[in-house]
Amino acid sequence: MPPLGIGVAGHVMVVAEKSSGTEKFNNDVFGDVPVLQRKWKAALRPGEALPRYEDVMLGSLGRLADHIALLRDSHGALAVSHTGRYIQQWLNDERWDIPLTALPPDCATALGEAASNALANSRPYLASAHCVRDGLVRTYDVLALPTSSRWGGTLIGTYVNERDSQYNLLDTIFSATDDGVLSLAAIRDAGGQPSDFQIVHLNQGAARLLQQPSTALLWHRLSAGGNLLCAPEVIQRLRDIIRDGNGGQIEIDRADRCLRLGVTAFGDMLSLTLSDVTALKRSEVSFRLLFDNNPMPMWVFDAETTQFVGVNDAAVQHYGYSRETFLGMQLRQIWPEDEWAPHSQALQQVGEVYNSSRDWRHLKADGSEIHVLTFGRRVAFDGRDGYLVAVVDITERRKAEARIAHMAHHDGLTNLPNRDYYQDRLREALDRGKPGSRRVAVMCVDLDLFKNVNDCFGHPIGDRLLKAVAERLRSEVRGDNLVARLGGDEFAIVLASEVSPNEVSDFADRLIAVLSERYDIDGLEVVVGASIGIALSPGDGATSEELMRNADMALYRAKSDGGGVHRFFEREMDRQAQKRRDMERDLRRAFANGEFELHYQPLVDIAANRISGFESLLRWRNPDKGMISPAEFIPVAEDIGLIVQLGEWVLREACTEAMNWPKDVKVAVNLSPVQFRSRNLVQVVISALAHSGLSPRRLELEITESVFLAETEANLAILHQLRELGVSISMDDFGTGYSSLSYLRSFPFDKIKIDRSFVKDLAERDDCVAIVRAISGLGRSLNITTTAEGVETTDQLDWLRAEGCNEVQGFLFSAARPAAEIAALLAGFGSRATKAA
Repeated sequence: MPPLGIGVAGHVMVVAEKSSGTEKFNNDVFGDVPVLQRKWKAALRPGEALPRYEDVMLGSLGRLADHIALLRDSHGALAVSHTGRYIQQWLNDERWDIPLTALPPDCATALGEAASNALANSRPYLASAHCVRDGLVRTYDVLALPTSSRWGGTLIGTYVNERDSQYNLLDTIFSATDDGVLSLAAIRDAGGQPSDFQIVHLNQGAARLLQQPSTALLWHRLSAGGNLLCAPEVIQRLRDIIRDGNGGQIEIDRADRCLRLGVTAFGDMLSLTLSDVTALKRSEVSFRLLFDNNPMPMWVFDAETTQFVGVNDAAVQHYGYSRETFLGMQLRQIWPEDEWAPHSQALQQVGEVYNSSRDWRHLKADGSEIHVLTFGRRVAFDGRDGYLVAVVDITERRKAEARIAHMAHHDGLTNLPNRDYYQDRLREALDRGKPGSRRVAVMCVDLDLFKNVNDCFGHPIGDRLLKAVAERLRSEVRGDNLVARLGGDEFAIVLASEVSPNEVSDFADRLIAVLSERYDIDGLEVVVGASIGIALSPGDGATSEELMRNADMALYRAKSDGGGVHRFFEREMDRQAQKRRDMERDLRRAFANGEFELHYQPLVDIAANRISGFESLLRWRNPDKGMISPAEFIPVAEDIGLIVQLGEWVLREACTEAMNWPKDVKVAVNLSPVQFRSRNLVQVVISALAHSGLSPRRLELEITESVFLAETEANLAILHQLRELGVSISMDDFGTGYSSLSYLRSFPFDKIKIDRSFVKDLAERDDCVAIVRAISGLGRSLNITTTAEGVETTDQLDWLRAEGCNEVQGFLFSAARPAAEIAALLAGFGSRATKAA
């Protein structure tokens, strides 16, 4: 059978065949390989050429599954269908369902040839792969197991695992030569002059050339004699080299042999290379074999002219130049012009041995660039003084590192810089602006109505829209300026160039106009808007954190003003934000400390002239600030999500209190739209009723039309479930919204409440009378109770009675009272009601 092949480009490998076909099927191989071979053989059924994929590869593999790459034969071409975690690390690629040719060439060759031989023989095929990566030789077992697929075709499960042994290729190369490597430490006398030397390191080549065992030479002082280095003239020359700090060559000429010493000084240390010149020819033959057949690209260049004087096959194949072309070139011709200077400088500093302190760029014959590490040593080659260089191609590793670095600083969806990268660039811009107090502008951009796009068309369309928005932003933000995506539909821009407030304002207006133009996404016409908040240094902040925070406050103001506009940061915004933060902190503490209480305002049945129920109203008694208006704290509680916990407490507390009232008196509880989003509202109501023992018919739940503005279908379903419990549902603030009449068609409300704004001017304005008359008539027609809010005078009561209103509430009867006053309120209501009538 032929060897599996030689792969280059990125990682270099040689794979040698170990076994194939049935004659080597039972090789005595330790580890996982025989387990898989036995499993394959056990799964083979009589009369079938191959076992089934399910019997071999599915189940009971355990940790071996991480070492399996599943290949499929697709019309004569192999493709990777699945890879385990170990295989993904080996390939440096996590993708599935890709052609084999998309993998690194060395790995593709190992997998492809093993799989091809397994297919050709219809038997498991075991091979060894020797991969050279970053100068280390690693050996892998590669076992290909062909199986049949019930979907047709053939699937090849290929097991890959590294053996324990690995070695440094360069160390092996240099240790295998006849040259000796020796290190000496200088010993100084009382006057500080080098007087003697001690051997602190040597290889076997040095021991052989000095004809002494390593153990006898290590830590041996040259003044003690016993080997060729101990000659007085050699010791004197070594002293001179230590004093001068320069290297040099020493030849020891004896009758039986001649040694050549290359000496390099490193402070009080000397590095010696020993060569037996009498065996030069024999050494050159050994060197040729090691050099020519090495899988790593290698060459020798002339130390004086830098011309290539020898290249091996791997270098010819990897770089693409013919051998004749290579040997007619100098080193500079494979260097990019912008690296000529550092390359030349590094070349001047090369001693006897060179290891890359950085990666270099080289030019291949096709003009492409690769990143390499180079390792070299001084050698004699064909009678010329030169350098042997070994090359490790790390191009793919650098690309992977660049991809990782890019991913760490860019948004995966839009490929815009992310928050971390944006903040780094903003800090840099501020640092550059400090000497001259140059102005830097920060802009926070938020899309208007983006949530509607996701709700109507789905998140894939929303993602496409974000990409289109990113392209428009990228086309508008140029030069030193930067645009980034912070998350969701929020973007940020830093204008690092000196700009005036007017220029920033004009730019913001233009940006809003550009982002507000329609988007065509797969034939869908999508329209969104944009709001922008702006902060300018140094007036609005000196640090990136201050500017971002203040620009965000300005954005909040722009959104509050209806969107589609830009707003500059103002100090009043900071005061309001601090007040808001204090409110949030106090709210959380208030709930934990039990500072909330319920007050109850009576609902009066006009016809029966009695209290028919009470509306429970949440109150906050702050120990320092006294009573705080619900208009101040309810919106904040909704924003921070505390309203859900508060709402549960209100429901439970109101139902419990209502059990102390007459059985024909109801309790009304207001619900926030946020409570509907929690999706457990029905369970909360059931729990409150069960805990208190209150009949569901005595509970009214009041909602506003904002419940219908988002997730209408889901919220309607919740309302119907509540109605099925026997709970009454009323629409609060009726007539003040956009489309209340359509909501009456969507859900059969039990009650509609006429907003106090219509009741207030009943006696003075005919339009208010007409609206109240229309709502009352609507209620009668639909059999819905109508309740008027904010009744404060007997004139208003008379108007409402005349127009057919069913219920009223307001200060004419009572303000909202604590629970302790309800009994007295019920007892004394008869006389007050008669007087009001």
